[in-house]
Amino acid sequence: MTFSNQLIIAVDFDGTIVEDAYPNIGKPMIFAFETLKKLQEDGHRLILWTYRCGSKLDDAVKFCEENGITFYAVNNSFPEEEYDNSVSRKINADLFIDDRNVGGFLGWGEIYQKLTNTEPPIPEKKKGFLGLFG
Repeated sequence: MTFSNQLIIAVDFDGTIVEDAYPNIGKPMIFAFETLKKLQEDGHRLILWTYRCGSKLDDAVKFCEENGITFYAVNNSFPEEEYDNSVSRKINADLFIDDRNVGGFLGWGEIYQKLTNTEPPIPEKKKGFLGLFG
C-alpha cells in the first residue's frame, strides 16, 4: 500500500500506543513513538482516537507529548470540532490503527511497512531500534 498524499490516521491509545493498563498508562509499545514520529515527518496527520476522557485523556495526551508526539486532533476530526450531537461521533480518517482490528494488532514495524511499502533497514547491533528511523 503506497500513498502519495497526506493521510489522516486515527490511532488508539491503550493497547496500541501503550500496553493496555487502563485506567493507568502502560509501557510504550515497541516502536510506537518512533513510528508515529516518522509518520508525522512523512506529512501524515495523526488523531488520537481513544475511549479515554477527562483527566485520563489529559494523562494520555501529556504522555504522548512527553514522548515527542503532538496530535493534530484528539477524539475529533479536526482541532476546532465541538461535539453537539448534530454530527456523527465517527471521525473522518483515512486509516484507523487499533489493537482491536480484525486479526489483532500488527505491531508498529509491520504497520509502517504496509503504509510506506518499504522495509526498514536492519539496524546495527549497537544502534538498536533508533537506527531504523534515525
